[in-house]
Amino acid sequence: MPQENTIGLHHAEQGSAGVLSGRFRRSTSLDESELCRRRVALAVARAKQGDREAFRYLYVQYADNVYGYVASIVKDEHEAEDITQMVFVKLISVLHKYEQRDVPFTSWLLRLAHNVAYDHLRRRLPTPTEEVRSPEERDDRNSADEVQVVGHALAALPEDQRTVVVLRHVVGLTPGEIAQRLRRSENSVHGLHHRGRRSLQSHLRQLESAPVTVRGRAAA
Repeated sequence: MPQENTIGLHHAEQGSAGVLSGRFRRSTSLDESELCRRRVALAVARAKQGDREAFRYLYVQYADNVYGYVASIVKDEHEAEDITQMVFVKLISVLHKYEQRDVPFTSWLLRLAHNVAYDHLRRRLPTPTEEVRSPEERDDRNSADEVQVVGHALAALPEDQRTVVVLRHVVGLTPGEIAQRLRRSENSVHGLHHRGRRSLQSHLRQLESAPVTVRGRAAA
């Protein structure tokens, strides 16, 4: 990415060590400066093109905000951690729908987090409904269902495996970077990644769902 956004990523990481170790903290503060808005706009544009460093920038910049918002909805810190990861899993597949002229990215991202969190609550406390949905709404619901399946599969993993899988396939860190963040050996990270991905694929097969979070990604 251009130097400006790379510097922004490094600056964001300095205050977000927890995020890159699979730990979140509640945050309601947002950087609304013109410089940050330019960096976010550039990161969004490049993430749409598949730039993993750009997606990593968005994750580092906003994961704590998403976590804080989700925690205020579900009232459970552990569930909020899982849902935050689910939000960024879904972001990979829906980011192409975002248009800056329609709404600020932060508002759009928190609306996405709102939808994922309430989908989670509806599944936790299912209620019958007779709503008639439009084709577009059904497509959105199918997408939400797919993300929910992936979220359940991720949540079923042991915490250390889930953290490695998310950092590898959602955030895009290398095994060496993950090892440094988690203070583990690189061989240990490779082992956790292999076991976590194998368990995730097995769980998804049991749910008759394709492994959408790992297909097409480079192996560690």
